[in-house]
Amino acid sequence: MTEHLASPSQDPNHASDTPQPGLARRIKSFVLRQGRMSKAQQGALERIWPQYGLEPEGDLLDLTQLFGRDAPTYVEIGFGMGTSLAQMAADNPARNYIGIEVHRPGVGALCKLIEEQGLTNIRIFNHDAIDVLDKRIPLNSLAGVYLFFPDPWHKARHKKRRIVQAEFAAKLAQHLKSGGEFHMATDWEDYALHMMEVMSAAPDYSNAAGEGQYTSRPDYRPLTKFEQRGHRLGHGVWDLIFVKQNR
Repeated sequence: MTEHLASPSQDPNHASDTPQPGLARRIKSFVLRQGRMSKAQQGALERIWPQYGLEPEGDLLDLTQLFGRDAPTYVEIGFGMGTSLAQMAADNPARNYIGIEVHRPGVGALCKLIEEQGLTNIRIFNHDAIDVLDKRIPLNSLAGVYLFFPDPWHKARHKKRRIVQAEFAAKLAQHLKSGGEFHMATDWEDYALHMMEVMSAAPDYSNAAGEGQYTSRPDYRPLTKFEQRGHRLGHGVWDLIFVKQNR
């Protein structure tokens, strides 16, 4: 399971968006804003990555072998600075978690939390989630996928960059087990409406809250400081949970 820590020159997230000849360019849902890691985050990254970091290239993961046990596995796409993912892993030690994040400082921050809290049920990808799903995650293997507060791309000309699209929903359905959940949360009402429209039309899912309905924040989704501040300012937050149907 041990994998090497890529140097910045080797980091796949630094690769050009220029498509290879003859290949269509995929519209990405993120723009890299690398920022700077603190010394503590960098140190934690160097210590934790060899045991918990995963590379985007390779065979499909054997999740039982990866975690050393047979347990429900959940993926969080775009875990930011890792606060919610670390909290969920700490609160639910009987579950396995895989975090996927393109921004390296966030990976360093999560490594720091893993080290501080002694967490053993998290593995990490520092790469594009679409590539990770295609190349490393087995079909029909996940108990759930979390997408909390993705970039809303609120300008009209950028909405095509939103990660929640029909093709993405169909891809996730391939990797979810029957009864597996796709849980989204956003603080942009327009994106919430977009999510509801896309997911309600997706043939592989049903809305856990009922047709056209949003759900209250489940206890397992941590309430972040950012979200608490939003509540104080009167901002809304919308949670949507869609369940993969038996086929």
